[in-house]
Amino acid sequence: MEAQRFDLLVDAIADHAVYMLDSSGFVATWNAGAERIKGYTPTEIIGRHFSEFFTPEDREKGIPRKALQIALSTGRFEVEGLRVRKDGTSFWANAVLQPVRDEQGNHIGFVKVTRDIDERMQTERTLRESERRFRILVEGVTDYAIYMLDPGGIVVNWNPGAERLKGYTVGEIVGQHFSKFYGKDDRAAGLPGRVLEQAMREGRYEAEGWRYRKDGSRFWASVVVDAIRNPDGTLEGFAKITRDVTERRASLEAVRESERQFRLLVSGVTDYAIFMLDPNGIVTSWNAGAQKIKGYTAEEIIGQHFSLFYTERDRAAGVPARALYAATHDGKFEAEGLRVRKDGSMFFASVVIDPIYDENSQLVGFAKITRDITERRKAEDALLEVQAQRAQAQKMDALGQLTGGVAHDFNNLLMVVDGHIRTIRKTIAAAEDPKVIRAVEAIEHAAQRGATLTRQLLTFARRQTINPTVIHVAEQTESFRNMLSSFIGGSVRLLTTADPATWSVKADVGELELALVNLVVNARDAMPDGGIVSITVENTILHADETDAGIEGEFVALRVVDTGAGIPPDVLAKVFDPFFTTKGAEKGTGLGLSQVHGFAHQSGGTVKIESEVGKGTIVTIYLPRSHEMLDDEIAEASVASLGGRVLLVEDNPDVMNVATAMLQSLDYEVEAVSTPVAALDVLNKRDFDLVLSDIVIPGPMNGIALANEIRIRKPGLPVLLATGYSPEASQADSEFPMLRKPFQLAELSRALSRLIAESKQPDDSNVIRLRPAHRGAAPKKSK
Repeated sequence: MEAQRFDLLVDAIADHAVYMLDSSGFVATWNAGAERIKGYTPTEIIGRHFSEFFTPEDREKGIPRKALQIALSTGRFEVEGLRVRKDGTSFWANAVLQPVRDEQGNHIGFVKVTRDIDERMQTERTLRESERRFRILVEGVTDYAIYMLDPGGIVVNWNPGAERLKGYTVGEIVGQHFSKFYGKDDRAAGLPGRVLEQAMREGRYEAEGWRYRKDGSRFWASVVVDAIRNPDGTLEGFAKITRDVTERRASLEAVRESERQFRLLVSGVTDYAIFMLDPNGIVTSWNAGAQKIKGYTAEEIIGQHFSLFYTERDRAAGVPARALYAATHDGKFEAEGLRVRKDGSMFFASVVIDPIYDENSQLVGFAKITRDITERRKAEDALLEVQAQRAQAQKMDALGQLTGGVAHDFNNLLMVVDGHIRTIRKTIAAAEDPKVIRAVEAIEHAAQRGATLTRQLLTFARRQTINPTVIHVAEQTESFRNMLSSFIGGSVRLLTTADPATWSVKADVGELELALVNLVVNARDAMPDGGIVSITVENTILHADETDAGIEGEFVALRVVDTGAGIPPDVLAKVFDPFFTTKGAEKGTGLGLSQVHGFAHQSGGTVKIESEVGKGTIVTIYLPRSHEMLDDEIAEASVASLGGRVLLVEDNPDVMNVATAMLQSLDYEVEAVSTPVAALDVLNKRDFDLVLSDIVIPGPMNGIALANEIRIRKPGLPVLLATGYSPEASQADSEFPMLRKPFQLAELSRALSRLIAESKQPDDSNVIRLRPAHRGAAPKKSK
């Protein structure tokens, strides 16, 4: 039973190979540890010679046989060496071999115990290699003095770095006391002894100070002294490492001086608020610039949270906390926004927050720089406004060029259409065919609509040829009331309030009426279920900040108010843009408010629109007050055609035919030519009562040049200019009367009758000339 227990114990050992050999060295038993270490199962190895565990080299040297002999003769054989596993791999083993004898002392075999010490051997090899490298390292270090002292402070070894740093060779310094490196004052004060005493007591001494070389020169040294003890705690000496840090000390001194100067600099800066925050945002420092910009003294603000500088709205939205998070997460936070001073006033600030970390990469706070950029922001806003005005001017100019490029020819086409429609209307009058009459009316309406569109475009682009006269807006509005009522229908009420005492203005009556029509029609369309349109006229004094145009002075305000749906803010910004409309294609062109805008600005004023969704819209036209006297008006509508000879100058054959037919229908005798040169030639041969000339005529001389030449050659001959559009028309308008194409027969009749009648008046007539400047006459007579 005892033998069985022993067998179980041996078999349970897994870290040691424990097995028996017979007297010749053949394996007789095999435990679990042997199987794990050697790799053989019992059936594979029992009966085989134990020399199979040795390397081929050991077998050739007879090591297995010698091991058995030594164990048998001495009673034990122990060795460490390489052994071989079943798979051919080798490992480092510790093997013990002992002979086994029976009760009579007869040798019956051997017991062998093998332990895998591969890991221990690797550790020992690593340690030896580490020690070898350490010796090489210490001997190779030349920037540090590394040497040993015995317990009394005597130098016992010396590396090349110590020789280079201190100046002593090994032979000169080994055996000397290390106090030789200290100055006289330090030795007299017992500093070397205190160094060793502290290192022995605390295990380490570390300091910086002056040390001396062999040649007597000194250097600033960083010194570390470590006590060395053996495993039982006995002091064996000291390890001393010295480094020359003279340059580093000089650098630190430079840094300290730089920091001192920097503190003086930061404290002296007054245009920037420069201060520190702790990691939670508490103010920890405060410069003069911060006091100037924020209004707080250092005593008032240090210890307070920096969110004090933010608006209530920003604090509620968590802006201060997000700023610190962004600075920490992104490495920097930069923004612009409103900040609050101590007195509650606000300013626009440029803010930069940088996180500050210590040498261990731990956040220790934030550096915050704030600059008051209120003035810069105002300048930027002013620049943006100027750029927007410039862009608007460029847009207007581009539109004007586009419109002017087609207006002349387009108006000529409309005049031809309109003239021939009158001829067709006379022809079909007797037929009384409703379909044909409706067709003619539709063509007439389309021609009139085309003329209005061109007129609106020119007005918006401020290229329209205008005929400004001094008028009372209140009187004009009242006289136009019935016409406006016809536009709005029965579901919308029209109310007018015009102060009779309103000032005079100088504006084109036709453009004023067109602007009113556009505003009233827009107001009507904004109230599909009915409502009220109110028109008021009153005097007002404008200041520069009351309108986008920045105009100021005395103005007459013509205001149109509706109770409609109102205009959303995003749409309101675009309403004056040409062709912008929210109406369907069949209801609007997007030029109505554009015409209003152009008319107001071309008249020297401006227009302002205010609207709120659900509360209606207010459009106000501001026209500058005129101090000129009102023009006396001749009842032009009742002036009958006087007849006479008219010279027509028109380069377009179709327009020439239409204009000739219109003149002839007014009982004028007409002679038509296509060039100004031909007109001057005809004038030299025959007399005429009036010259009607187009302005835009190809060739060396246009209609205006012709009119000026006629004024020189025949001062008493009236000239009437006609144009669909011409850039020169606005300049000539103050010199010569002008008709806008396409003109109606009544307009032509009134203009011809008035000019011919004026030209035939004697110089002492009581009739006041409407345009004395046209003929070089004397100034106007007062009423």
